[in-house]
Amino acid sequence: MKFPKLFCFFTGAAILTPHAHAWEMKQAPLMTPWAAQVNPSAPWPEYPRPQMVRNDWLSLNGLWQFQASEAPDAVPSGKELTNTILVPFPMESPISGVMAYHPNSWYRRTFTVPPAWKGRKIILHLDAVSWESEVFINGKSVNVHKGSYDPISCDITPFLSGSGPQELIVRVFSPVSNGGQPRGKQTLYPHGIMYTSSSGIWQSVWLEPVVASGISSLKFTPDVDASQLHLTVNSYAAQGVTVSVQVSSNGVPVGTVSGKANQDLAVPVPHARLWSPTDPFLYDLKVTAHKKGGEADVVTSYFGMRKISVGTIDGIKKMLLNNKFVFQLGPLDQGFWPDGNYTAPTDAALRSDIEAEKAFGFNMVRKHIKVEPARWYYWADKLGILVWQDMPSVNSYIHKPEVAQPIDKPQFELELNCMIDNRWNSPSIIMWVIFNENQGQHDVAELVNAVKAKDPSRLVNQGSGGPHVGAGDIFDMHSYPAPGCPATITNQVRVCGEFGGIYCAMAGHLWDPNLSAGTYTKANDPAQLLAKYGQFMNDILWLKSSSGLSAGVYTETTDVENERNGLLTYDRVMKLSADKIREVNQRAIESTLNVAPLVPTAQTETVHWKYTNSQPADDWFSTTFDDHAWTAAPGGFGEGGRTAWRTPDIWLRHEFSADNLSPEEVGQLVLVIEHRGDSQIYLNGVLAAEAPGRSSTYTLQELSAAAKTALVSNGKNVLAVHCHRLKAPPFIDAGLAREISPK
Repeated sequence: MKFPKLFCFFTGAAILTPHAHAWEMKQAPLMTPWAAQVNPSAPWPEYPRPQMVRNDWLSLNGLWQFQASEAPDAVPSGKELTNTILVPFPMESPISGVMAYHPNSWYRRTFTVPPAWKGRKIILHLDAVSWESEVFINGKSVNVHKGSYDPISCDITPFLSGSGPQELIVRVFSPVSNGGQPRGKQTLYPHGIMYTSSSGIWQSVWLEPVVASGISSLKFTPDVDASQLHLTVNSYAAQGVTVSVQVSSNGVPVGTVSGKANQDLAVPVPHARLWSPTDPFLYDLKVTAHKKGGEADVVTSYFGMRKISVGTIDGIKKMLLNNKFVFQLGPLDQGFWPDGNYTAPTDAALRSDIEAEKAFGFNMVRKHIKVEPARWYYWADKLGILVWQDMPSVNSYIHKPEVAQPIDKPQFELELNCMIDNRWNSPSIIMWVIFNENQGQHDVAELVNAVKAKDPSRLVNQGSGGPHVGAGDIFDMHSYPAPGCPATITNQVRVCGEFGGIYCAMAGHLWDPNLSAGTYTKANDPAQLLAKYGQFMNDILWLKSSSGLSAGVYTETTDVENERNGLLTYDRVMKLSADKIREVNQRAIESTLNVAPLVPTAQTETVHWKYTNSQPADDWFSTTFDDHAWTAAPGGFGEGGRTAWRTPDIWLRHEFSADNLSPEEVGQLVLVIEHRGDSQIYLNGVLAAEAPGRSSTYTLQELSAAAKTALVSNGKNVLAVHCHRLKAPPFIDAGLAREISPK
């Protein structure tokens, strides 16, 4: 699709009189390649609001004066500030040139309104300021706003003076971890899975002229089943404004409608081409508003015809995309940058993360407790990736010397509603995630029901990782390192909202080589990373095929500071071939796995084993070992199983017969196992597999080639298992099955 004037000429005054503290980009331990492409005279020149575009606009990004303050300071109108900052980069970021946190600060610059804009309302946009901001034009307060993630727009026309330079000052207060507001992963004390904060202006600042009866916003919802788009054109004028709408497909008009502003309009979209990750088709939208005797206002936009819903397949709730089940697989995407913190260095950098996720073969991404600039969602829409949008959390993980953070419930609800309103039109967003784990959870059912009532066109996730109260469409469990599935849930969609977290440090790409965050599982090199990742995707395929799993979220897209679980390093270098990741991902998304049990597990049948809790002889796993003194009991063993297990170790043996298995069928054999403890599995005296740690549910593992060779394909065999319990309540159960080729 085509947007007019996507790039803006920076015609306003960039900054007031230069002073001793000129801007200079600082250096973080890691910098991305895009940092060198930042133009301090014109950073982020792209049109910042792709779903409501006007021809005329003016970017105010660039060099501003900056000064830390002690509240309450007098407004420094007409005064030089002591430092320089590059907007729109948060003050803690290297690119900003400040690279320091200040709870209170002032921003100052001048601008000149283009003469051609005379007679129109002048709207100032600050797309995101963290956290509280107050705007002053020529020394007069225009607007006070609280909220880090939603755009601020204000009519500054009454505050302008003459036709020359106008003074713009922004006061900022950013409590970060010392307040009760949503803040996501930001902290004043970076550690582990909490990262450096992003205070102040961190998205674009810009101006646009609008006629008095102009369009203030668009709101649209696709109705795939009715082949129409529900559209509301909101106007600055309360009444008397009419609108005409034209929908085009590749430049060819396909639907039109006319009506009144501020009312729902049904725009026909016949024979709609449906938006999906495999075909992210976007329709063009042109909206004209006019009032009798007044000047017309024209904006262009885009939309995707997409439906997300819940359906029942074989008795299990599933997520349906355009009325069909599509398994969703994607990464946890934190949206942090080593050189820009919350702000990507350039639009190309912002786009690159989604391009990498697409190259890896993912069809979904979970945007983790952060709301991105509008252009990120534009690229998600255009490139084609489903988005689970988290609400940034309150009371995120606490770490001394932080004090326990209060929960500002009204502010959370206010910012939650703002997030939904401001990202409503993006077809890529298919789910609102209200809470992450137990971070600031409150009034869960009430908030979930309110969001569902506000936006019935999307799914609502009560809380990724729990605790859960049974509200909303999704039951979302976290399982580390191997994925899991809440298989007993019947009234909600079953998803695994986080799993994986394979630690893989890449020399030369480490935030601090002397530190690392706690890890779930470790790979010593990319080859080991690929092997472990492949096993997890086999688990995902098995859970999808056997337990009704609808989606999985792998931790994570990139390393972040000292967290090293990414498929990319923090400075955006791929740790291994995208093609290899894509191959296993596509298998998990597109295939269905069928298995034929040889030794059933307790999941499907009652299977008796011989067992002991006392250290047996060294040959306990051999076919000739005499286990008549062992106890016979049904599996599984331990908490949730049929047989109790409370000792540190347990040894198991099960004799079974194979019935004329062909060499091809022997080659298809896999281990089916659920374990909460370090386990070794033997087949006819040969080590068949090892399963360290714990799994959250039954998973499949490859058998060693030696074990397959040792199998007696037409006779008696012995499956033997040893499990050493961990701190958690123990459990062990195992079986064998033939993995029939996925289809």
